[in-house]
Amino acid sequence: MSGCPHLPAQNPAQNPTRNPRQDPARLPPKPAARPDKVSLWRYLRLFRRDILSAQPARLYRAWMAEFRTPFFRSYLCNDPDLVDLVLKGRPQDFPKSDRVREGLKPLLGRSVFVTNGAEWERQRRIIDPAFEGGRLREIYPAIWAAGRAAVERMRANIGPEPIDIEPETSHAAADVIFRTLFSIPIEHATASAVFSAFRAHQQAMPILNLGALLPLPRWFPRFHSRATKRTARQIRALITRLTAARMQEITAGTAPGDLATKIMTTADPLTGARFDTDEMVDQVAIFFLAGHETSASALAWALYLLATHPDWQDRLAAEADSVLSHHQDFAALGQLKTARAVFREAMRLYPPVPMMVRETRCPETFRTREVAPGAQVVLSPWHLHRHERIWDNPDAFDPARFETENGREGLRRAYIPFSAGSRVCPGAGFAMVEGPLLLAMLAREFRFAALADRVPVPEAHLTVRGRDGIWLRVSAREGSSGAPVTAE
Repeated sequence: MSGCPHLPAQNPAQNPTRNPRQDPARLPPKPAARPDKVSLWRYLRLFRRDILSAQPARLYRAWMAEFRTPFFRSYLCNDPDLVDLVLKGRPQDFPKSDRVREGLKPLLGRSVFVTNGAEWERQRRIIDPAFEGGRLREIYPAIWAAGRAAVERMRANIGPEPIDIEPETSHAAADVIFRTLFSIPIEHATASAVFSAFRAHQQAMPILNLGALLPLPRWFPRFHSRATKRTARQIRALITRLTAARMQEITAGTAPGDLATKIMTTADPLTGARFDTDEMVDQVAIFFLAGHETSASALAWALYLLATHPDWQDRLAAEADSVLSHHQDFAALGQLKTARAVFREAMRLYPPVPMMVRETRCPETFRTREVAPGAQVVLSPWHLHRHERIWDNPDAFDPARFETENGREGLRRAYIPFSAGSRVCPGAGFAMVEGPLLLAMLAREFRFAALADRVPVPEAHLTVRGRDGIWLRVSAREGSSGAPVTAE
């Protein structure tokens, strides 16, 4: 047992499915589920293409499901009590699986996203102070400036021809990262090069690496593609250039007070050590992956949902015009309640990271089932956020749901877009500033319309994106004051 207690069998209240008849045309798109039983080879082929459509429909009702392969056992847990146990109750007994790191290692190295134990704890002690509440107020002007730049770029898209909104949100989210981390806009040569290389890296990297499937020894090659390794080297070389230059500025006393400076000058309170340049490159890589890719995904789906629900779009635009015409500072966020609700609901329906994998360190009992050490524990925000026994109308877009008892309970027990517990994303507060603010700034100036013949199909690789993009028409919004404002 290694000192690890068993979990008593769980039996949550069997809430009836609460999903009254709805207009299918109003339901946001959802990938078709695979047949309940398929061969392992067929499953792996589906999984390699898209992890969402590779799953059976029963997972939207199941509290737990077991998957068996010749190489490992995997348990998907939707039971909120099990999710709480893994993320909050005993997280040290469920470390991140090494299988997750296999595909990401060329880019992320040993960043905080993939480490465990004492190494992870040391990294978080250095990183967390940069994302405290007071720091968000300090970097707010940089996020605002990125939002204004996104608005100006969007003006070029006004017209009858539809555009894929995902490259636009990726551009905006990358701009936010570079402005807040290194005080440079996306137009800066190095920032543009990183952005370009990262897009190439996304296209080159498959979701399933050989090392994630087979129990290979550490010395065995993982067979990453040449393109994956080449683009990872390019990104890391560019980030190394930025961090080395910042280290020189810190030494000279000329460094700006942004997130990079804060992280690089923060000493571990236990050891007094700071990140060296190599360690900082690992961390910047995950900041870019998590802070750029996830925000871009959430913002794109939020704009699509507004485009398909013009009543909510008009409501958000009116709020944004009222608030942003008179309030330009950090306090404005507290008044963007509709924008926050819409962004939160978009992340419920389309959580940027659809699945998280942990590993059992010792014997466990999950809902009366014996689970051996080394088993994979899959926590799926995608299924948990759409679970038919937890949420009212789980597949519907309803930002007002969080004002109901069911929505508040779901938010408390079954809403984990940023994970939860000690390993909650350190940038969660950052994302809830960036997302609603950029959404409000864009909806205030533009009207977005969906195309009936180009409904996006959600597909998950690094994050949840549209299989062939998310196509919208953009027009200028009449009635907005459009008054240019600057952040104080």
